[in-house]
Amino acid sequence: MRRFEVVSPFGPAGDQNEAISALANGIKAGSKYQTLQGVTGSGKTFTMAKIIEAVQMPTLIVSHNKTLAAQLYREFKGFFPDNAVEYFVSYYDYYQPEAYVASRDLYIEKDSSVNAEIERMRLSAARSMMEREDVIIVATVSCIYGMVTPDVYRKMTATFSKGEIVDVDSLIRRFVELQYERNDAVLERGRFRRRGDTLEIYPAYMEEAYRVDLDWDRVERIRRFNPVSGEMLEELDRALIYPAKQFVMPGDMVQNSMDTIRLELKDRLEYFKNKGKIIEAERLKTRVEYDIEMLTEMGYCPGIENYSAILAGRKPGDSPDTLVDYLPKEHLTFIDESHVTLPQLGAMYAGDRSRKQSLVDYGFRLPCALDNRPLRYDEFTERLDKTVFVSATPGKTEIEQSAQIVQQLIRPTGLLDPEIEVRPSEGQMEDIYSEVQKRIRAGERSLILTLTKKMAEDLTDYLSGLGLKVRYIHSEIETIERVEILTQLRQGSFDILVGINLLREGIDLPEVSFIAILDADKIGFLRSLTSLVQIIGRAARNAAGKVIMYADRMSDAMEKAIAETNRRREAQIAYNKKHGITPETVKKAIAEILTRHIEEADEAAGTTIEVLKKSFNALIPAQRKQLIKALESEMVEYAKNLEFEQAAAVRDEISRIKEGIF
Repeated sequence: MRRFEVVSPFGPAGDQNEAISALANGIKAGSKYQTLQGVTGSGKTFTMAKIIEAVQMPTLIVSHNKTLAAQLYREFKGFFPDNAVEYFVSYYDYYQPEAYVASRDLYIEKDSSVNAEIERMRLSAARSMMEREDVIIVATVSCIYGMVTPDVYRKMTATFSKGEIVDVDSLIRRFVELQYERNDAVLERGRFRRRGDTLEIYPAYMEEAYRVDLDWDRVERIRRFNPVSGEMLEELDRALIYPAKQFVMPGDMVQNSMDTIRLELKDRLEYFKNKGKIIEAERLKTRVEYDIEMLTEMGYCPGIENYSAILAGRKPGDSPDTLVDYLPKEHLTFIDESHVTLPQLGAMYAGDRSRKQSLVDYGFRLPCALDNRPLRYDEFTERLDKTVFVSATPGKTEIEQSAQIVQQLIRPTGLLDPEIEVRPSEGQMEDIYSEVQKRIRAGERSLILTLTKKMAEDLTDYLSGLGLKVRYIHSEIETIERVEILTQLRQGSFDILVGINLLREGIDLPEVSFIAILDADKIGFLRSLTSLVQIIGRAARNAAGKVIMYADRMSDAMEKAIAETNRRREAQIAYNKKHGITPETVKKAIAEILTRHIEEADEAAGTTIEVLKKSFNALIPAQRKQLIKALESEMVEYAKNLEFEQAAAVRDEISRIKEGIF
C-alpha cells in the first residue's frame, strides 16, 4: 500500500497537534466513535488530513450536501496529490423519482438529467477501491444507497494482455455485457469501436482511452491515448476494463433470476385479483412482463435497480450493498458537520420507503422494489469501523457515543470567538441604531436576525426611515436577488442585512463585525443551542466581532451558548497572549469567489462550470439546453447551501451561454 502523505506548505498550528494526536491514538486504540469539536475557522479539514496520515487507513468522508463535499474533495486532493482521492455524490443534475400520489390518481414517471462527469467520478471511486488501499472517498449521504455487490463488480471486468490470444467477438460481447455501447464512428466515454485490426475502448471512469492493435486474434500492442487529440500517452502490457454503469449483473445471474421475478409477479397478481383490484393487476402485469423481456434479451432494462434484491439473491428485507461495503473491513470514516449529516442519514430510509410503498400498493412495482433502498441508520453504523464525528456543535448522538470529545478551539489566524452581551428587548431599536452606527464609521457590516419574514421586512423599513442603508433577505426573495444582496453587502453597497435562519450557517462574511439576535430567549429551532452557536460563529471572521442578544429572560439555550463561547474565548485569548499573536480580520477578496478559472475544474469535482461544460457541447442546441438546465440546477444548489457568490458566478455563465458566448 502506498503511504498516505500530506503535502502542505504549513504544519499543524494552535491546538491542532493535540487534536491530531488524541484522535489518532484513539483510533489506534480501537475506539469506534470519537468527536472532533472544532470552532469555525480552526482548520478541521487539515486536522482530518493529518489524522489520515497518522493512522494510514482507507478513509470515507461523508458530507450532507454536494457543495460542501466538493470543497472537501478539492482540499483533500491538494493535501494528498499522490494518493487516490475520489468524489462520490449523486450524479443527477436533476432528479424526479418515480412516485404515485393516490389522492390525485397521479403517476409521476422517473425523470432525471445525469451529469456525465460526476458519473465518471463515481465509477472512478469504485475502481480505485477495487485496485488500491490508499483511497480517500469524499461522499454525500447518497453513499448509503444500494450498489452491485463488490464481489460481482470485481468479476464484471474485461482484461487483455500483450501477446495474448483472444477471441475478438467474445471480447466485444463482454464489452456489451459491461454496458459499453458500440459506435464505430465516434469514440466517447462509455463506448468502444473496431476499425479493422484495431479495437478502441473509452472506459467510463477514465479521462483516457485504450487502443488495442491486433494481429488476427493476437494482442500485438496496448496503448493508452488521449481520445480528443489522439496523442499516445503510454505503452501497456495489460489492460483491465471495469463496467460502464454503476449497476451491472452477469448475464447468468440475470437469467437465473427470471423465474423468481415471474413467481413474485404471479403471487402479486393473485393478491390484486383477490382484492378486486383489476386495474392494479393489469398495470403490474404489463410493466413487469416488459421488463422481463428486456432483461432476457438485453440483460438490462429501465429501472433495473428495482429488481436488484432478486438479481443479487437477497432475501426480502435484507440490506443492500453500498459504497461502504467496497472499503476494507478496517477503515476510517469522518462524518462532517455531523449535527446535520447524522439526522439526514437517519431520515432517508423512511422517506424512500413511504414513496415506494405507494408504488407497490397501486401496482406500479413489485414488492421487491422496496429492497432497492438506502440503509437504515443502524445498518449504516454497523458497517463502519472507526468513526470520527466532526462539528462545531455536536449533537446528543455524537456526545453519547463518543469515547472522547477532542476540542479544537484555536484558530491559526488568532481570531477569537466574538464577545456576547445580553440586553433587554425594551429600547432595542435605539440600541441597535447606536451599535450599527459604530460599525458604519469603522467601515464594517452588521447582521440582524429576526424570527419571521414580516419582522424582517418591517425592521428594514424602520431602519431605512432612520437613514440607514439596509436590506432584508428571506426565502421569498428570488435566488438571483439573494445572490446580489449578499454580494452587495460585502462590497459595501449597504451596511445592514436583516434576515432569519438563512444567516445561520455557511456564510463567510469577514466584513461583518456585529450581529444582533432579536427574541433570543424564544424556544424553538431558530433559537436552539446549536442555532445560536452557529449564528455566533458568523461574527468570528472579524477581529472586532460582537454579538448582542436582545431578550427579556435568559433561556437555557442562551445560557449554554454564552458559556460555551466565553469558555472558548478565554482559551483563545490565553493562547494568543502566550504566543504573542494579535488577531487580524480575515482578508478575503470578493473576486476570489466570483471569478471562476478553468484550472478550478478538476478541483471542484464536477460541480464547477468548466466541468459541466465538459459534459455538454454548447454548440449543439439540444446539448446547450441541457447545459443551461444543469447550470441552473447548480445555481439553485449553491443558493440552497447559502453560497450565494458562487451562485452568482453560475448565473452569469448561464447568461453568457444564452447570448451565445462560449
